[in-house]
Amino acid sequence: MLRYTLRRFLGAWPTLLILLTLAFFLMRAAPGGPFDTEKTLAPEIQANLDKKYHLDEPLIEQYGRYLFDLARGDFGPSFQYKDYTVNELIAAGFPVSLRLGGTAIILAFFIGGLFGTIAALRQNTAVDYAVMATAMTGISIPNFVLAPLMILVFAVNLQWLPAGGWNDGAFANMILPIIALTLPYVAYISRLMRSSMIEVLRSNPIRTARAKGLPEHIVILRHAMKPALLPVVSFLGPATAGILTGSVVIEQIFGIPGLGRYFVQGALNRDYTLVMGVVVFYGILIIFFNIIVDVVYALLDPKVRY
Repeated sequence: MLRYTLRRFLGAWPTLLILLTLAFFLMRAAPGGPFDTEKTLAPEIQANLDKKYHLDEPLIEQYGRYLFDLARGDFGPSFQYKDYTVNELIAAGFPVSLRLGGTAIILAFFIGGLFGTIAALRQNTAVDYAVMATAMTGISIPNFVLAPLMILVFAVNLQWLPAGGWNDGAFANMILPIIALTLPYVAYISRLMRSSMIEVLRSNPIRTARAKGLPEHIVILRHAMKPALLPVVSFLGPATAGILTGSVVIEQIFGIPGLGRYFVQGALNRDYTLVMGVVVFYGILIIFFNIIVDVVYALLDPKVRY
């Protein structure tokens, strides 16, 4: 197992290098610059700013300097938030994004798994049809459409919940953004869990367990649940990536001070270092979580070779 984990860890570094290389040169290729939104600057002031932030150097030299600083754990200064470094902005925004995204991932896994299991056990009944119809609705509506609709209904018309803001993570402020992030993945996991559970329940080991006269709840929980969860576990990697990238839009819509909002503001203002810092940080998180998912999958499935 240790060799398998180490191999996956070492294999992640080329992926991360490709990611940050593409992000670096694509950001530099975008029109405009980090100081274009400021009032018109005198040529000598513009030249001094470019020299201060090494923007007057050839791109390949800027790239090498960035890699060197990154190897020391330094994401560099922010062009937009001049009193802060990118490390400080990530440290401020990540706990908010972690609370939002982590809650969404956990809820999607448990609610989706529960609904999918119920639908599989009540196959071709009204319960099954209702769960699958709800799942199709959740898949069909993207979160950037769902979020404004929920604000319109629950915040503007009914005035049950706040329309935005974070308020130090108050429960009322978290409800709408978490639902908007979670619902599509509850739908995906429900459908995945249903089809997986139906397939497992028709397998020979489950028929054998039932033939031995074991109670149905023992058959489901002890014998069917573990193999049925395998496709769901493998989906958690892409789902985590989707929730993290989806939080960029959700945080902007609800005015949540997380990494996603910093990313959008940085991209609009050509804050190269801030955008790169968020991209690299999210890339590390997604790669790390995918490694964890692969290890958990290998532990659950004895057929996977280490």
